[in-house]
Amino acid sequence: MQSNVRIVERFRRLRSAAPFWSLRYHEETHESFAIRQDVVEPPRLSIDRGAMLTAVTDGGYGYCATSDLSQAGLQAALDRATAWAEATRGRSVVRFDPRRMPAPQGSYRSAVVRENPDRQAIHDLLAAECKAANVGPRIVERYAALELIDEERVYLTNAGGELVQRFRFTLPHMRVTANRGVETQSRSLELAQQGGFELVERAGLVGSGERLAEQALQLLLAPNCPTGKRDLLLMPDQMMLQVHESIGHPLELDRILGDERNYAGTSFVRPEMLGSYRYGSELLNVTYDPTLAGELATYAFDDEGARAEKVFLIKDGILLAPLGGPAVANSRASGWNRPPIHRMANLNVEPGAGTLEDMIGSIGRGVLMRTNVSWSIDDSRNKFQFGCEWGELIEDGRRTAVVKNPSYRGVSATFWRSLRRVGDASTFEVHGTLYCGKGEPNQAIHCGHAAPACVFSDVDVFGGDA
Repeated sequence: MQSNVRIVERFRRLRSAAPFWSLRYHEETHESFAIRQDVVEPPRLSIDRGAMLTAVTDGGYGYCATSDLSQAGLQAALDRATAWAEATRGRSVVRFDPRRMPAPQGSYRSAVVRENPDRQAIHDLLAAECKAANVGPRIVERYAALELIDEERVYLTNAGGELVQRFRFTLPHMRVTANRGVETQSRSLELAQQGGFELVERAGLVGSGERLAEQALQLLLAPNCPTGKRDLLLMPDQMMLQVHESIGHPLELDRILGDERNYAGTSFVRPEMLGSYRYGSELLNVTYDPTLAGELATYAFDDEGARAEKVFLIKDGILLAPLGGPAVANSRASGWNRPPIHRMANLNVEPGAGTLEDMIGSIGRGVLMRTNVSWSIDDSRNKFQFGCEWGELIEDGRRTAVVKNPSYRGVSATFWRSLRRVGDASTFEVHGTLYCGKGEPNQAIHCGHAAPACVFSDVDVFGGDA
């Protein structure tokens, strides 16, 4: 990566008529390796770097991005940002005050236990799992992949602010699909966290090819998930999507205020609900926590220099704060050529009490579901319908049979109130999504979501026969 020392030196030589200006430098190296049906796909390597210059005047705000990182290129971008700040003076919805802009100092680096092996070793690992998944003629697709991402972000201000944050993402993928006639079933594996090559072992990628193939074949022979009202036990990898769609997006402040309605939708949450609205049962505790080690959106500062700290958004079921409110450092940009906007970061459900066995034992008639395969939710992030890869019937406190095409539907405004059991730390897992889209122009960004297993009462579940 380009040395940030040169960026700092060039920034110090910049000049502007604005009282406050800043530079946000972003560089990302992204490598991907994949094998499909025992055939190596072309490896991909991309390197993206650039900077965004921002100027703030009394009442005005302007920014300009550039990939020209020379002294002249940075100065030209700052000049244009300053011109925009002057042009917006007195016309902005928010009255910007350059005297209140932060001047943070600090650093952050992803914890890496194991460095990446050479590329041949990576290909050998993926090839072995792809081959192991070929357990019979009904296996019609086998895919193994690994993504490696290194990222550096530098934030500088003319008031003395200087932040350097470096991120490492190691992202394993495995997917196996089985077919019989008109029936197709898949099982997949992925782990979306920060860290080094140790995440390959943590994800269970080694040995996953044969295991997922056997599960896909098992699903082919399984009956459809039954239809009706049942208790629902969601495992953490499905809780990830449930939290993302029916808590994260509804709580984004710009959605609540209507800014996103023409593109990504609005929210059923209204400003007057904050501080009093019962979002869920007394067992629901949701935190914005960009400090949890290893999670996808763990960082020390957001992209506007606000220090990241753990904040309760929902406490004992009561909605306390939105994403984007005071003390919630979630101003994030997908890259150097996008401005920071209100985004999800690490949004987590705090652990409760009870092991997985305790929760299963408490269910008389229910379904366990894991691994999302489909989702649909309305533009106010309220009515939803989700489908999973894997389901298991629970009868009289015991797991009795595997079922295929397990799905459920509900309404965000009432679904979380049916939460009746929250698993303890032994059921708590860290997951995340890499491509949450929002903004105009679009910004695809990664979000972390950690949660324990959870039980919901009387949920409308259904399967392929519904």
